[in-house]
Amino acid sequence: MREPAWVVWLRRAVLAGLAVFTVVPLYVMVTSALKPLRDVQGPFTWLPTEVTLQPFFDMWRTVPLARYFVNSAVVAAASTVFSVALAILAGYAVSRYRFWGRRAFLTTVLSTQMFPGILFLLPLFLIFVQIERTLGLELHGTRLGLIITYLTFSLPFSIWLIAGYFDTIPRELDEAALVDGARPLTALLRVVLPVAKPGVVAVAIYAFMTAWGEVLFASVLTDDDGRTLAVGLQGYATQSNIYWNQVMAASVVVSVPVVTGFLVLQRYLVQGLTAGAVKT
Repeated sequence: MREPAWVVWLRRAVLAGLAVFTVVPLYVMVTSALKPLRDVQGPFTWLPTEVTLQPFFDMWRTVPLARYFVNSAVVAAASTVFSVALAILAGYAVSRYRFWGRRAFLTTVLSTQMFPGILFLLPLFLIFVQIERTLGLELHGTRLGLIITYLTFSLPFSIWLIAGYFDTIPRELDEAALVDGARPLTALLRVVLPVAKPGVVAVAIYAFMTAWGEVLFASVLTDDDGRTLAVGLQGYATQSNIYWNQVMAASVVVSVPVVTGFLVLQRYLVQGLTAGAVKT
């Protein structure tokens, strides 16, 4: 059945509005990064009267942006690796085995996403302090503490997502590998995972984006040496001035890894999310 013309035009209008809503802030960010500070602080103009790349050089000297970049890269990469590894093992067990409490486990894992993250801020802080007092393991103000924090938020949804994708893979693949003498872990690594690549990529992108742009926990659970990029951008605001052009330039740099990864892995991400959502 052919759609009415007004439905087609309405869809186009909505998509055009969403595109404008997305592109305009990005355009303002990029053009502001290419303006001198006096132009950014003056009346707004859509086109720069003077184009300069100086903010992209000054932003590294105004604040220790390189250190913040390394902190964010280490924390995001580590939390992504652990989240993917644990989600694969847990999701495979949930998908392939029937055990007591399986349904309750899945319900609990998914229900954790219903609570706002700020509810866990104070409990996590107190837990970190108590661990340091009891075991001498310093978690507050360290990269390890942030990695554990982000892992607690990304892992539940990652398990639910990858378990749903494993459910779409025929069990005959596992059974054939087991008949040939492979162990369950070998069947998972050599037979199931290559087929589940889109689901694994979707989990990795979700875990990385969760850790890369998070602000609330990074601002409370870190010190000056452990700050991440999302928190470090506040350093461009001083008591006497705000270097808006450097803030925009740093924002462009911060966005590059996420945007690049998303564009490169977009095909796998769509396949993973679609398969997991349809099955569950």
